[in-house]
Amino acid sequence: MKGKREVFGWVMYDFANSSFATTISAVIFNKYFATVVAGGERGVEIFGIHLHGTAFYTFTVSIAMTLSAFSTPILGAIADSIQSKKTFLFLYCYTGVLFTGLLYFIHEGDYWLGALFFIIANLGFVGGNVFYNAFLPEISTSKNIGRISGMGFTLGYLGGGLLLVSNLIMLYHPAWIGFPEGTFTVHHCFLSVSLWWGIFALFTFVLVKERTPVVGARRQGATVPLLKMGWQRVFSTWKNIGSYRELKTFLLSFLLYNDGIQTVIILSSIFGAEVLKMETGELIFYFLMIQGVALLGSLLFGYLADWIGRKKTILLSLWVWMVVVIWAFRIGLFWNPKTEYWILGILAGLVLGGSQSASRALTGSFIPEGKNAEFFGFFGIADKFASIFGPLLYGITLTLTGSLQNAILSLILFFGIGAILLLRVDEKKGMVSSAPLDNPNH
Repeated sequence: MKGKREVFGWVMYDFANSSFATTISAVIFNKYFATVVAGGERGVEIFGIHLHGTAFYTFTVSIAMTLSAFSTPILGAIADSIQSKKTFLFLYCYTGVLFTGLLYFIHEGDYWLGALFFIIANLGFVGGNVFYNAFLPEISTSKNIGRISGMGFTLGYLGGGLLLVSNLIMLYHPAWIGFPEGTFTVHHCFLSVSLWWGIFALFTFVLVKERTPVVGARRQGATVPLLKMGWQRVFSTWKNIGSYRELKTFLLSFLLYNDGIQTVIILSSIFGAEVLKMETGELIFYFLMIQGVALLGSLLFGYLADWIGRKKTILLSLWVWMVVVIWAFRIGLFWNPKTEYWILGILAGLVLGGSQSASRALTGSFIPEGKNAEFFGFFGIADKFASIFGPLLYGITLTLTGSLQNAILSLILFFGIGAILLLRVDEKKGMVSSAPLDNPNH
């Protein structure tokens, strides 16, 4: 019973903080910031350069994810080396909660302050996840770690989806919960994320137990050695990965095409609002539909990966992603643009969960025995870097062309080059290559 309570406490953090990933990063705040706070097409002047509101937002995301990516190895070293993971999780969690709540005060024209609050809130979100993930090996065994990890993802989808539904009711049907029409604005949605995240995370802090780390690095004590250790470990892991050609090539491919995927997620609601004039309520329904289809897509592509192979499954998903990007560039080519956008949402949802789950599975099949933690840690860092360059390229293209549709087409580079690199990966060779290439038995 005690173990089950601790597992429940752990998965509840995913239930809590996934509200940030949905309402803030993917659906409501990103659209509000780009179209209202930063002025949309009217934009802002930065150092004499006119930036579309969406471009300013994508540059903000790039900065936020750069800071997150570079801090992750350091935080990982701290998480492995101290007996205060829960303390650090608390600090990062409630820093994120606080600055998410402060978004309530951001209005039209407050783009610098809004960017600052978002960046700090995102650091709290990403940094907290490092310490949250570090608890997983402690509350699980080799037999149930996959199941418990999956429970976290499932509760995350559920938590993020439930809050989105709540936001929809707040904005469009407040009478259902006893409030008059017009009581709530999008600012109350931002505040709801802060409350949801902060309250449900309490289950984690009450039920999950702190344990003494087994890593000897804790004895170093000082912060500086830990900071140095974090990046030393990254470079050491990359050097080790270099001995496994298929894994190294695949990780480079993953870094590129996942950048494209993450950028599509970040920009989908902004594109819908700016190009198709979709209202917030429509966008919430749209994203809920994508989440539902993504769950089914994960199952479908899981079976497909076992049938035709993981590499072919990922390649198939990348072809679909390229179709999505090209079709978005020419939206309205066949039918009503909004109708086509809903079709694109279904296509994206089908391959969203599938491409990511197949990527994780292929990575796992390439990792040699005994190096799971080390190499999957690097996979996680690559995942963080995969939200830097896509938004940056999108923002630059938008600034140069002035067109959101031209900018979305630029993302085909990430899917195309990622697919070309993936074609060079020999899946069978990678699966049997559990020893370095210089091993005489290889």
